[in-house]
Amino acid sequence: MAFLVMLSTMSFTVDKHFCGNDLVDKAVFSKAKTCGMHMSADAEDRCCTNEKVEVEGQDELKISFDSLDFQQQLFITTFSFTYLNLFESLPKQIIPFKDYTPPLLVSDILLEDQVFLI
Repeated sequence: MAFLVMLSTMSFTVDKHFCGNDLVDKAVFSKAKTCGMHMSADAEDRCCTNEKVEVEGQDELKISFDSLDFQQQLFITTFSFTYLNLFESLPKQIIPFKDYTPPLLVSDILLEDQVFLI
């Protein structure tokens, strides 16, 4: 949930540099590198272009419960009440022999009685 809030409030800028119709460089959070052509300012303006795309994040996150009408409040409260009551705790398992150790085997009973599983 915290990751979702962080992504929805984050703003960033994508800067792209085109030389003619070809994309030379794109950068996020910084300025894109130029194509390296050393021309006069007039020729560079006709040949090369920079494009900047800004993605604005959400500014206000606080949603008031009072701004909802009665039907929405009723739905939220009943949904949360029924959802929380879906989960029941597991019954505690009682193991009556957990404090006792098993008896020591002196001999293999199956081998003495010659009872083999086939």
